[in-house]
Amino acid sequence: MKPTKVLDIRNLSDAEINGQISQNQETLVKLRFQRAIGELANTAQFRTIRKDIARMKTILRERELRAGKSEVKA
Repeated sequence: MKPTKVLDIRNLSDAEINGQISQNQETLVKLRFQRAIGELANTAQFRTIRKDIARMKTILRERELRAGKSEVKA
């Protein structure tokens, strides 16, 4: 699994990003089960997915802060 590019994430709407986050979190749960029963071949997927989730949450937070600043100036 390749990491998601920041520019690709920025082109998504907030709802789409939240959907991707929840989908990635479900994938992490499935990977944890696979690791527990010994079926997981690529453990690097954990790191990639966690970092993708962090990137998405960071972009959502940036948008939130940017929206807050525009409201204060008005």
